[in-house]
Parts: sequence; structure tokens; C-alpha cells
Amino acid sequence: SPGAITEHFTLNFTITNLMFTTDLQTPNSRKFRSAEKIMKHYIDPLLQKSSIGPHFSGCNVTGFRSGRSRDDTKVDAVCSYKDNASLASFDREKLYQELSTMTNNVTKLGHYSLDRSSLYVDG
Repeated sequence: SPGAITEHFTLNFTITNLMFTTDLQTPNSRKFRSAEKIMKHYIDPLLQKSSIGPHFSGCNVTGFRSGRSRDDTKVDAVCSYKDNASLASFDREKLYQELSTMTNNVTKLGHYSLDRSSLYVDG
């Protein structure tokens, strides 16, 4: 849309049933690319159903990190949306609540289990 500016926000969460391995830290590794594709498969449709959905441009997984236990993997993503002056401003608290609801109170993302206290949206 005319006058639209691409804005970004970060999305972080921890998967409790995806064992972290060092090849998840290597962006060009087969395991990183596979996990990245799976995360986009789950994350993008959720955001398209959210309040920013009509303006949502997509997410890029920027990294995977080791969690508190061997079975935990932290996921970092940067997501984009088109913003313009005629739209309501980005409301990260509203988006957090929507994502919380859509992930069964931050417990499920597809066949993955989430750490309930790990969801973070920063705009």
C-alpha cells in the first residue's frame, strides 16, 4: 500500500521437546534449514490469523540457542509487517495475548511443546 513502511518485531520462544545440537547454531547446516522451515510452517500461519495478519510480511528465524536443559531449544525470529499512518499502531501486548491463545496458553506449537514462560514479543 502507498506510504507503507516495513516494520520489524522479534519473536522468541523455547521448545521443550526439540533437543538442541550444535548444528542448529550453523545457519547453512541441513538441520538449521530444516528446523527453520518447520518453524516458518507453524509461525507464519499463526501471525496471519492475528490482528496484524492483513499486514504481516513473514518471519525469518535468526537463530537457535541452547535452553536450560538438553531437550530445550530457544528460537529467535524477526518478523515483518507493513505499517502506515492510517493503521492502528503495532500492539505487542495484544499480539502476545493472541499468540498465547493460539498456542494453547504457550504450551503447543504444532507437535512441539513450549515452555510456558518463554514467549516474548518485542516491537
